[in-house]
Amino acid sequence: MKVTVLGCSGTFPGPESGCSSYLVEHEGFRIMLDVGNGAVGALQRHVELFGVDAVILSHLHADHCLDLVAYSYARRYAPRDVPTEPLPVYGPPGTPERLLRCYERWPDHDLATVYSFHDVRPGHLEIGPFSVDLAPMAHPVECNAVRLSAGGRSLTYSGDTGPTESLVRLAQGCDVALFEASWYEGDDNPPDVHLTGREAGEHAAKAQVGKLLLTHLTPWGSRERTLAEADGVFPGDFEVVNVGQTYEV
Repeated sequence: MKVTVLGCSGTFPGPESGCSSYLVEHEGFRIMLDVGNGAVGALQRHVELFGVDAVILSHLHADHCLDLVAYSYARRYAPRDVPTEPLPVYGPPGTPERLLRCYERWPDHDLATVYSFHDVRPGHLEIGPFSVDLAPMAHPVECNAVRLSAGGRSLTYSGDTGPTESLVRLAQGCDVALFEASWYEGDDNPPDVHLTGREAGEHAAKAQVGKLLLTHLTPWGSRERTLAEADGVFPGDFEVVNVGQTYEV
């Protein structure tokens, strides 16, 4: 299983990266985990524009789904090799309505020729060669963390979440944990929104994951502070991701 960081900036794009999006590949099948602002541009640096087989959305905040609007124009109007089949999009209930609000003719604009929408709830499903498990996170809107397993390896992506044992259970024993770490210890952080670097490390340690990848830092955030918070609470290898990086799981 291979993971490529298409975007890792939290809340809004930073000068070096667009928002949350990760390309996961196995046996020639490609899934985009979230499609935040800037994801479609970054995608083309790694694969052909239409070389995606499915999309999974953790939740419907704009920094995790908004580039599906831009992608719909590419999939509809590209002058050649436009896909003839709609792209499967697995997301929370209300995903098409959320996207349609971005179009000038809502609710009459038809996305059915571009995307086939599948509502997901916490539980299990199969997508291509991937075994997919979802669990609810602590966030102001419905949000699921995603565990992808294939070829005897596993990756758990937190989406956005505050501290929750649900993430620990989902990630238990996985090879790589891709956890958000948007906030910092000591700040006046509201509950049930995001993790700090320390909390991400603690969750990964409890889950006994193999490697921890920290993501979703805000553009004004400090990589050094995030790493310092995770240091000492997670005993394995960990790092803050960069856009364009690729990891073998």
